[in-house]
Amino acid sequence: MSGIDQESELAVALLYDGENAPRITAKGRGAVAREILELAAEQRIPLENDPELAAILAQIPLGDEIPEPLYRAIAEVIAFAYIVSGKCPPGFQAPET
Repeated sequence: MSGIDQESELAVALLYDGENAPRITAKGRGAVAREILELAAEQRIPLENDPELAAILAQIPLGDEIPEPLYRAIAEVIAFAYIVSGKCPPGFQAPET
């Protein structure tokens, strides 16, 4: 999944394996941001346009896990990505009706 700020052309990519905290896997501005977005589109990775969150995430070093204070915001982004892609998180079981 990627966080983007289209006005300042900032993109941040996260990797979430379902077990550990999400990690920053790519980030950049300008041409690098556009390349991140193109790769995400090619791979059908959902994008979240949240300039404030993208700016915060861009301050985290590549490869680092997101800090605990951002867990809730990132959980919302991950939930959005699952819903948009029609997938369920690993180990998720829908309640029986």
